[in-house]
Amino acid sequence: MSYADKIFIKNCNQILETGFWDTDGNIRPVWKDGSPAHSIKTFALVNRYDLSKEFPIITIRETFFKKCVDEILWIWQKKSNNIKDLNSKIWDSWADENGSIGKAYGYQLGVKHKYKEGMFDQVDRVLYDLKNNPLSRRIMTNIYVHQDLCEMHLYPCAYSMTFDVTNGKLNAILNQRSQDMLAANNWNVCQYAVLVHMFAQVSGLQVGELVHVIANAHIYDKHIDTINEIKQNKQYKAPKLEIDPNITNFYDFTVDSFKLVDYEFNKNKDKIEIAI
Repeated sequence: MSYADKIFIKNCNQILETGFWDTDGNIRPVWKDGSPAHSIKTFALVNRYDLSKEFPIITIRETFFKKCVDEILWIWQKKSNNIKDLNSKIWDSWADENGSIGKAYGYQLGVKHKYKEGMFDQVDRVLYDLKNNPLSRRIMTNIYVHQDLCEMHLYPCAYSMTFDVTNGKLNAILNQRSQDMLAANNWNVCQYAVLVHMFAQVSGLQVGELVHVIANAHIYDKHIDTINEIKQNKQYKAPKLEIDPNITNFYDFTVDSFKLVDYEFNKNKDKIEIAI
């Protein structure tokens, strides 16, 4: 059975059984009708996925893999903050009339910074270090830039990546300040697993572990019934991830460079309402 299924179910059970409700305080998120979007949370979930063993996608509910990849390329490869460069509608609620989400996500990764070796943006610096300084303990990115928060339409949720090369394997830690477990948990896991695969392939490395640290892991009130239902669904084996082996340049990857082989899953019955 898929290891990602087991982790997801374990996380949700922990939140529902021992979590803290925010119903007694003032909260920011709302539903489309303007009513408060209350949630139950757990502090500091830490999950480890060995990417060399299997691709961490859940099967108890479909994760839309191609859309996951499209969004991670939008942020990390296109370094865009405009939904006109994205093929899904997931960011529409936070975009202005021009399609911009402000100085968030891809914008921050595209800002160039001065280093001893020259000018790099954060993505190109990771690529440089993986090839030239693989044993460095300074290979990381951070898009939670305080001076620009006032110009972001949504503060970054998944905000930091730290990379480590050990014995020819690329490991990574994804730090996330907040996560909607039903709508975004496996979505983000799949995205950043793909990103580790991308960096590893173009750097001549094998994939190792992806460690996912979530500070505030929460389930919204309207999502609880759906969570309890999908936990009972049949679990399938994890599919195999295939990547075009001919790509050696990070910027040559496209959505079609990735393929899941034998991905079996339970079809989603209802569209999930997203708190905004």
